[in-house]
Amino acid sequence: MNGWVAYFLAFLVFFLTHSIPVRPAMKSRIVSALGPRGFTLAYSALSIAVLALVIMAAGRAPFVGLWDWAPWQNHVTLTVMFLVCVIAALALGRPNPLSFGGSNNDRFDPDHPGLIGWMRHPLLVALFLWAFGHMIPNGNLAHVILFAVFAGFALLGMRIIDRRKKRIMGNANWARLADTKRDITVTKGGLIRIAVAVVVYALLLSLHGPVIGVEPLL
Repeated sequence: MNGWVAYFLAFLVFFLTHSIPVRPAMKSRIVSALGPRGFTLAYSALSIAVLALVIMAAGRAPFVGLWDWAPWQNHVTLTVMFLVCVIAALALGRPNPLSFGGSNNDRFDPDHPGLIGWMRHPLLVALFLWAFGHMIPNGNLAHVILFAVFAGFALLGMRIIDRRKKRIMGNANWARLADTKRDITVTKGGLIRIAVAVVVYALLLSLHGPVIGVEPLL
């Protein structure tokens, strides 16, 4: 199959699977079958698998260089990816009725929102940072398209989810929940999640070469 055709088919699969969280009827049926935690785990695994598919397809697309690689670019990616791991660890499975990826949303407290006080859509922020961090050292056309689309998808997704949540929850209730305080309290649970982020970051570094084919520390 032509490299560009396979590349864009992989993109199509990505967008089809990532329409699930923003389709309430479809998501409700899956959550009813798997439970909230089961849905989060299953959808996270699916997202990672589809993301890997798209990245591999980008690597097989014809090479068209746009800018040269330099050693400093890797340091940007490594720093940004640590932030991505921390944001994801602090967000996954926590109450967040304002976006997706949360659980026990009825327990959300705008006065003690944790990370949500700083960003309503932490997983989309993590996706944007991931895309930005990886675009810097990958100056070929296929990868620039890949990461630019993901960054745009994250930014557009924030607006789409805000509109949908306002419609479902009502403007007044949405505004009440979105009026969060910027809580900087460090809890024991938060420290544990940050420790998990460090472990995940180390795993990503060790598995990036075997899975993606690029050693991030070289």
